[in-house]
Amino acid sequence: MLLNRASSGERWRVRPDGPGKVTGGLAYLTDMTTDHMLYGLVLRSEHPHAHILSINTDKAKKLPGVHAILTYLDIPGLNAYGIAHPDQPVLCEDRARYVGDALATVAADTLAAAQQALELIEVDYEVLEVVDDPECALLPSSPQLHPGGNELHRTVFSRGDVDQGFRDCAYIVEETYYTPRQMHTYMETEGGLFVPGEDGRLTVYSPTQHGFMDRMQLSRILKKPQEEIRIVSSPIGGSFGGKDELNVQPYGALLAMQTGRPIKIHNSRWESVRAGLKRHPMKITMKTGVDAAGKLMAHQVSLISDTGPYSTLGAEVLNFATEHVIGPYQYVHLDVKGVSVFTNNGMSGEFRGFGGNQAIFALEGQMDRLAEMAGMEPWFFRKLNMRQSDNLGPFDQPIAMTEGAEQVWEAIAKCPLWLEKEHLTRMSSSGDEPWIKTGIGAAFTMHGAGLGVGIPDPAGGRLELAADGKIEAVFGYEEFGQGLLASLEQMLIEQFGFGAKDIRMIIGDTDVVPDSGSTTASRATAMMWKSLQKLKAPFSGQLLQRAAAVLNRPVEQLQLGEGGIKGTRENSLLLSYKELADAAGEPIRCETSFSFPTSSTERVGAHYMYTYSAVVVKAEVNTLSGRARVLQQYHVVAAGPVINPQGYLGQIEGGSSMALGFTLLEDSVMEKGHYIARNLDTYLVPTIEDQRGLVEVEAIEQLPEGDDYGPRGIGEVGSVTLAPAIAAAIRQACGKWATKLPVEPSFLQEAPFFLGKG
Repeated sequence: MLLNRASSGERWRVRPDGPGKVTGGLAYLTDMTTDHMLYGLVLRSEHPHAHILSINTDKAKKLPGVHAILTYLDIPGLNAYGIAHPDQPVLCEDRARYVGDALATVAADTLAAAQQALELIEVDYEVLEVVDDPECALLPSSPQLHPGGNELHRTVFSRGDVDQGFRDCAYIVEETYYTPRQMHTYMETEGGLFVPGEDGRLTVYSPTQHGFMDRMQLSRILKKPQEEIRIVSSPIGGSFGGKDELNVQPYGALLAMQTGRPIKIHNSRWESVRAGLKRHPMKITMKTGVDAAGKLMAHQVSLISDTGPYSTLGAEVLNFATEHVIGPYQYVHLDVKGVSVFTNNGMSGEFRGFGGNQAIFALEGQMDRLAEMAGMEPWFFRKLNMRQSDNLGPFDQPIAMTEGAEQVWEAIAKCPLWLEKEHLTRMSSSGDEPWIKTGIGAAFTMHGAGLGVGIPDPAGGRLELAADGKIEAVFGYEEFGQGLLASLEQMLIEQFGFGAKDIRMIIGDTDVVPDSGSTTASRATAMMWKSLQKLKAPFSGQLLQRAAAVLNRPVEQLQLGEGGIKGTRENSLLLSYKELADAAGEPIRCETSFSFPTSSTERVGAHYMYTYSAVVVKAEVNTLSGRARVLQQYHVVAAGPVINPQGYLGQIEGGSSMALGFTLLEDSVMEKGHYIARNLDTYLVPTIEDQRGLVEVEAIEQLPEGDDYGPRGIGEVGSVTLAPAIAAAIRQACGKWATKLPVEPSFLQEAPFFLGKG
């Protein structure tokens, strides 16, 4: 299936949440208000690294309109949070480790009063040396940020003897790649409404990608049973990983329980910048060699990841990057080492691609350089070294759907845009504007889905015929713009035969949904599909059995359809779902729970399911201004059946837009632990103007025989290959290899030359 904005067909439909978003009628969680609510704010550290000698709140407490000022002394339970490693203090006790560290939190009648209270809090600091370079942080002489030192996590994977491998190589490329600290820049910054109940329960309306994980963490902080905390987590105005971790929730929850009043907190953009997660900056050094025939012999990699002051999922991101610097290729000898390092820079954490963007930029750069050095066509070079369908995965683990790699390779090989590359070799610049040069590049990847081996990864859902005749589909996932609700609706229609008006979808409310796991790692669509497959026979069977009893007809003569039960022969409506619910007298319900499929290997984080993808990019470089512009993209994605064509295309377009920023524009630069850009007036992200080029997506829907895992998620694959493809296009256009992202205009500029006549 070829998808672009000119595509049409009967499978295109209006998103269930589309009209509300387009008209502005949809209320996001941070839009919510209620009577008698107070406003919350957080006091954060002035310094990226300092001892906290004292915090004096006396003056602030006397301010009219202030109802609570809390410090670490007021936390009833665990003063820490973090999905995997709870080492980030809710409110700092004696030390601040970055400019986003929270010292106190305030609730007041108005935002102005809350802000004035923050200004009246007196903090006495002893400023400490800033650790802002991850390599320096590993030196014994560096200040140690945690009791265990500055090393969060190390990874090692090897095979064979790389030294011998390099001795057997005819060509060797050694290069170091640098990737930026990218912001998520979601339109809805972190926030929410926190409502205490008269029964002692707490309801949290706040954006998150894993409501049950938030509930567990808040339970520890509040020293309160999980069952007394309700998390309502949808709809969300963008996340891309950035709201996977707790952000404002501890402060709103603590203030609500302290005051007995609803608390509204909503971060300003600057607050979001200083305290929010960013993509991990990485330095990736690679040495890769091939024999005279172009076969990969040895691959040696060193990764250094700046995780910032606390853990969140820094170790897991490094695991993913370690797997993906090996990628879809076969090597005789392999030596990969990685380290995730604590610094006083901003918090790094979960971000669309989860370490894959950094790894694939470096790996695909190596493949292009080696092909050029060996005098080989770059796409043929990849085919020569690609894993075959019976090969093990990057960590020598069993994997699924390896046939997708060759399908993607063949689709790119015959893509008209890729075939245009040879023509551009001869005509890379315009005669009228010789400073405008054009090139074409491509990149390939296999991208892991799910959380990987050794990490709890629950899945499941529930179907129920409600008393009002609606078919309720209940899942513990969140909708944050990725089109999850549209995909779920489409699956229910196609698999069961329901009509859109028959369905009520319930997600993101821990009081009523099962724990379906996190809405991350390209897993939600696949797990919803698998859940419905498991539920189809038992739920359909119960509905038809009840209908057969009511209608006094054999089950074999009945089928589910739009509006209710129909006859198999006459295809006419015999019994509406409301009539069936009335006749049943009790709920008809089916539930399933299982785990995301994993490999049999024991390596933590190793993936079993992958999505295969590649992209061809046509880019234009203005060597006077130093600016590069993407003119055209052709993505090929092997991810199984397309559930929702609109959503599929939207995910690839959205991911590629973020990757465009990663490659050409975005870097949240820090100086001595302080952010330089405080707002979006100085931190630039791609606009629709930057995305005006044609984006086409070829979806490969065929799954191998015996593969019953269904559609893979495609929320990340549109973002992970664009950077190396643009770098390859730049190389063809102006002869320069980019090793640092974003590509600086000064790197692409060429010396001025005479432009006049004569």
